Amino acid sequence: MDLALPPKVTDRAYARLAEINENVEASQALRIAVEGGGCSGFQYEIKLENTPDKDDLILEKNGQVVLIDKISLPFLENAVIDYTQELIGARFVIENPNATSSCGCGVSFSI
Repeated sequence: MDLALPPKVTDRAYARLAEINENVEASQALRIAVEGGGCSGFQYEIKLENTPDKDDLILEKNGQVVLIDKISLPFLENAVIDYTQELIGARFVIENPNATSSCGCGVSFSI
């Protein structure tokens, strides 16, 4: 049985999460989830959350936490969670080797 390779979070993504949490009383975790929908079949949900669920995969570096629920995990196997700044804006992005196609904005994908 093959073990799934968990997603990787870049130093840039952890650094941005640290900036977000810099002036708050209680740090929040970055939740990455995959849901049905979007123009390509699946879509990413990226949000801040206070506490992990009991079945979450917890990725942590320098006190910053990224959470992935167990249902989303197979869709994110070996993916890279990054933070990018472009002319159109700054955002967390997911480079997903499992996606066979994605929409132009990169929020939805198909497998």
